[in-house]
Amino acid sequence: MSDINETIKPRHFIQQYIDKDIAAGKNEGKVATRFPPEPNGYLHIGHAKSICLNFGIANEFNGTCNLRFDDTNPGKEKEEFVRAIEQDVSWLGFEWNGDVHYASDYFEQLHDFAVELIKNGKAYVCDLNAEEVRSHRGTLQEPGKNSPYRDRSIEENIELFAKMRAGHFADGEKVLRAKIDMSSPNMNMRDPTLYRIRHGVVHHQTGEEWCIYPMYDYTHPISDALEGITHSLCTLEFEDHRPLYDWVLDNITINCHPQQIEFSRLNLQYTIVSKRKLTQLVDEHHVSGWDDPRMPTIAGLRRRGFTPTAIRDFCDRIGVTKSDNSIEMGVLENCIREDLNEIAPRRMAVLNPLKVVIENYPEGKIEELEAPNHPQKEEMGTRRIPFSREVYIDRNDFREEANKQYKRLVLGKEVRLRNAYVIKAEEVIKDNSGEVIEIRCTYDTETLNKNPSDGRKVKGVIHWVSVAHAVEAEVRLYDRLFHHPNPDAAAKEDKEFTAFINENSLETLSQCFLEATLESVIAGERFQFEREGYFCRDTANSEDGKPIFNRTVTLRDTWDKSGKN
Repeated sequence: MSDINETIKPRHFIQQYIDKDIAAGKNEGKVATRFPPEPNGYLHIGHAKSICLNFGIANEFNGTCNLRFDDTNPGKEKEEFVRAIEQDVSWLGFEWNGDVHYASDYFEQLHDFAVELIKNGKAYVCDLNAEEVRSHRGTLQEPGKNSPYRDRSIEENIELFAKMRAGHFADGEKVLRAKIDMSSPNMNMRDPTLYRIRHGVVHHQTGEEWCIYPMYDYTHPISDALEGITHSLCTLEFEDHRPLYDWVLDNITINCHPQQIEFSRLNLQYTIVSKRKLTQLVDEHHVSGWDDPRMPTIAGLRRRGFTPTAIRDFCDRIGVTKSDNSIEMGVLENCIREDLNEIAPRRMAVLNPLKVVIENYPEGKIEELEAPNHPQKEEMGTRRIPFSREVYIDRNDFREEANKQYKRLVLGKEVRLRNAYVIKAEEVIKDNSGEVIEIRCTYDTETLNKNPSDGRKVKGVIHWVSVAHAVEAEVRLYDRLFHHPNPDAAAKEDKEFTAFINENSLETLSQCFLEATLESVIAGERFQFEREGYFCRDTANSEDGKPIFNRTVTLRDTWDKSGKN
């Protein structure tokens, strides 16, 4: 029995909507959703919200969820994006219903429905160019003007549309438009374009079979209906498109009419989720690619070390509403921090090395010391780490002089090496510029792995790595890509959103030393580098062959109001 004090999370409005549909016997109690991305880029964190919602609703109501690519714009689409999207959905932990679907699967049926609209006097071929169409559309205050081609006969429209398909006209020379209402207060209903001509492009699914392509607002409702979708969930920017969604289905012969329901899109601070602008970041080389760990793409988050659990948890925490809101980046960072705190094995890594020589430790002696993989989880076991006369510590863990608040190694004083001995700094060696390059220490043989309560008043514990066994690596410290919480809103006519890119979003440490157990880890493995943060083995090596480890997130939120970490 659950705890009576346990907080029950309220059901969001889409769940309530579907509850009512099922209670009323609508759709015979069935629930079918779909996730319909356009393969013109990689998925981002905003898409993750839609994925979790669509697949989550299907799972909750024992329904189905299709993966369908909206591939009606071949000039911007690639097979690479198709494969990446499939990988992202699977990686997040979801399985789509049956085979992958494509809008292009229905091109012939979409064409036939367009002919049906023409025959019923609901569509016509228009010769106006794009600029002329815009000028005829009117404004929110003024109605539009009918196209001079609006009253063509049905026979002429059928003939012209057939010639459009046969390739008789150039790009932009003609379009097929719906005949609805040029005075409608909803701009989307003012005779929207249904088909346009596109020559010289090779579709990744249909090749060069077609030279006319349907528009999204026409394709989407018909694809939903052909697949038997019951609830078409989309973001709020499509709310004004819903009348057109319904108009298309009401004016063709089809036996399914899904219900479109809109929810608020994800607006995440310190990032951009416009696919067009993400493409710009890639094309202008502000980042290394779609999977750059600074990108808000699912591929980038995966490469950085985020887990599917953390992303699903994030989407659950932010909820589903009809109100636009802005989510703090710290919410996402806390989700991954909490997940990795539970599952990430602990390791020692020295990112800013300083050599320590333990003078009274026997030369050539090697000890295998035991260390827990997780301080709170005995079930994660232990590991053996080598200890020798020479070790690296972090340069920030030593001072020649320090006040009482400094709890690390100070000249003339002691500190405990984690899972090892207490050492005392006896002497420093400096280079010609006066910088400390080596510390000479002694150690107490009776202090191996003993608790600080053993009577020794040792202020602090620091991490270390054996010099002889260290794994040399490149460590990349990733941070937020933008230093402004809303780079879109901050951008003005004289300033692009790229002006707010954080110049400190990547710091590369080319000579770091990791404990020996990290020598053979595979790409994607995640660890907590003790006192440093959570890190992930990258998919590539550095230019000189060293393994690369990416920082996923710091141990705690260190981002201040000025935008500095």
